[in-house]
Amino acid sequence: MARRARGVTVVAKTLKMTAKKASNNTSNKTWNEKLAGGHRPHVSVLTKGFVGVPAGATLFVPSPMLVRDYMRAIPRGEQRTIAEMRQEMAARHKARATCPLTASLFARIAAEAALEDMGEGKSEADVAPFWRLIDADSALGKKLSCGPGFIRKMQEAEARKTRRAKP
Repeated sequence: MARRARGVTVVAKTLKMTAKKASNNTSNKTWNEKLAGGHRPHVSVLTKGFVGVPAGATLFVPSPMLVRDYMRAIPRGEQRTIAEMRQEMAARHKARATCPLTASLFARIAAEAALEDMGEGKSEADVAPFWRLIDADSALGKKLSCGPGFIRKMQEAEARKTRRAKP
């Protein structure tokens, strides 16, 4: 059973199956519970070097909700990389870097929560547009329960809409 949502055909049955498949989710929490239950964002001073950031430097650790909000702030038809997000967040929070591990993990949580919502009937306009941040060919894009094909479809659909909207 397919339905049309803002110019993109979304197969509801597939998304429901995707939400179930997302039970790579080893805890009993839903992705939305993980999204809401994250720690508060904070800046830490490293006591020893970590992922290329030296000891004594500041490292910003975001929250899942902050990553979701970043996704929502990316304009339709535009894309960012996780590396760009990390640089922007570090600068905004006056840190030397943003933790790459939590940034990627929280991007996945936000994406899976969006897929969970779509599986429950929300349109793509009502969820975090993770396809604007996550590269379909990246390891993270391949890990998502929707698969890289869904990300590409959403990016192409937005690109078409954006081209039509420009005079």
